[in-house]
Amino acid sequence: MDHTTPRAKELFTLYFGSHFQMHRDGKLEEYKSYNISKEEEAGWFEEMIAKYTGELSIRSWDPVIGLLTVAKNYPDSRILDNVITFASRHVMSSDSIVKLMYAENIIAIIKLVSNKCSTEQLHRAYKVTALILEDIISKPLIIDPGHELHEFHLKDKRSLNNRASKSIEVIKEMLN
Repeated sequence: MDHTTPRAKELFTLYFGSHFQMHRDGKLEEYKSYNISKEEEAGWFEEMIAKYTGELSIRSWDPVIGLLTVAKNYPDSRILDNVITFASRHVMSSDSIVKLMYAENIIAIIKLVSNKCSTEQLHRAYKVTALILEDIISKPLIIDPGHELHEFHLKDKRSLNNRASKSIEVIKEMLN
C-alpha cells in the first residue's frame, strides 16, 4: 500500500463509493489519480458494510441509513440480510418511530438490492418488514424521549398508521 491509498480510501468512504457525488464536489479527478482497482473498491465496500452492520441499533437509524447509502453504490444482498436479521431480533421492542424508520429504510434497501437477492431472501425481508408495519398499526403510539412526531412529518397516531399502511401497499406492489 503506498502513501496515496489512505487518501483514496478516505474519499471513497466519505462519498460511500459514489463517483457521481465525488464529481459533484470536484473530488473525482483526485480520486481517479490514485488508480484504485475495482477489487480494492469492493474491499472498501465490504468494510463499510461490516462497519454499519456492527453499528445497527434501535437507538439510532444512522447505521441503517449508512447501509442504504452503500446499497445505492454497491447493491449486495448481504446488506438486506444484515438489516433484516437485526430488525427481526431488536426492532419490535422499540418505539413506533424507530419501527417506522427501519421499515421504510428496509423497503428502500429491498428496491436497491432485489436483483441480487434470492426469492427466499426477498420473502423473508417482506415478511419481517410487514410484521413491523402491522405492529405499528395494531399497537398504541409509543414514542421514546427525543423522538418528536413532527420531526418525521407526522401529526398523530393516525398519520403514523397511514404511513405504515402506505409502506405495506408498497410491499404488496413489490410482491406482484
